[in-house]
Amino acid sequence: MRPRAWCGVLAAVALSATACGGGGGSEAEKGTDGAGAGARSGFPVTVTDCMGAKTTFDAAPKKIVTSNAAGLELLMWLGAGDKAAGTGFPPGNGAMPGQYADRAAKVPVLGKTAIPKEKLLGSGADLYVDAFSSMKNMGRMGDAPTAEEFKAAGIKHVFLKSTACAAMSKSPRTDLSGVEADIEELGKVTGTSARAAELVQEMRKKTGAVSDALKDVPADKRPSYFFFDYDAGTKQPMAVCNRQVANAVIGMAGGRNVFDGCDGDFKPVGWEDVVAKNPDWIQLGVRNRGSDEANAKAFDEAAEFLKNFPATKDLTAVKEGRFVRIGSERTTIGGVRSADTVREIAHTLHPDRVK
Repeated sequence: MRPRAWCGVLAAVALSATACGGGGGSEAEKGTDGAGAGARSGFPVTVTDCMGAKTTFDAAPKKIVTSNAAGLELLMWLGAGDKAAGTGFPPGNGAMPGQYADRAAKVPVLGKTAIPKEKLLGSGADLYVDAFSSMKNMGRMGDAPTAEEFKAAGIKHVFLKSTACAAMSKSPRTDLSGVEADIEELGKVTGTSARAAELVQEMRKKTGAVSDALKDVPADKRPSYFFFDYDAGTKQPMAVCNRQVANAVIGMAGGRNVFDGCDGDFKPVGWEDVVAKNPDWIQLGVRNRGSDEANAKAFDEAAEFLKNFPATKDLTAVKEGRFVRIGSERTTIGGVRSADTVREIAHTLHPDRVK
């Protein structure tokens, strides 16, 4: 049995791909200087953090550092990838959408995991996009800068709240509205609101088509679904709870998260709890290994564990081979491709309805 690391689930998540739309430079670059430029480009812009504290931008940032690959990918999708000055938790090979892979690979890596405090404060950035500093169980991601230190360095600090603030959410996640809000908000901050609106519209088109296809499938007829976070370890399974974006992804795809009754984002549970749920489907949640071959091997390893582990080998999903092979990152980190994940899972669960 592989040892379980408490932070494994979040370390895996942090490596996620959650990438620059369009040509001709960023929308922010197309604005004009002068007294009226701010109003014409949508500035000033005020955003809030997980606790409601406000940050105001009078112009689009020029140098942006992201906490992980999720934030970096979102900059790429928005057309602001040219402003990326560094990242932590860099994307592995194959993690980024193909059209953004080369550009993302050129972004300086300031930390293979969390960016060291001194590197972040000395990066010369004027914006830090944070996907996890407020995550429950992630703490402050080591020696993170204080608000005063960010201010002294001239760095404004914003959050991708659908992920960073998940544990603090007051109600279950049942749709991608929080993810869409992140995209729209970062679009406002970077001066790429028009592109953000296009991305959100396309996401809604995809999820709307799935919703229409499943509209006459009663809730009690939708298959139960367990997200098996293999990289969090096998000694004790880690459940995705109802505040996690994966809960929304699973539900929108026509499944029922077997742990949707637990409040919060993640929660360690016992194998006896999984057995009691006897899910119809099990997603093999592994993080990107850097190649199709390595990913396939990791999925196979996760499946073999379930087939041979005494507690799970007799589960219906295991005996019938009902495994969903979609990576952890695409499911547990909100981003533009969350809508694609909804559609892909829906096709697996309901192939006659979702093509």
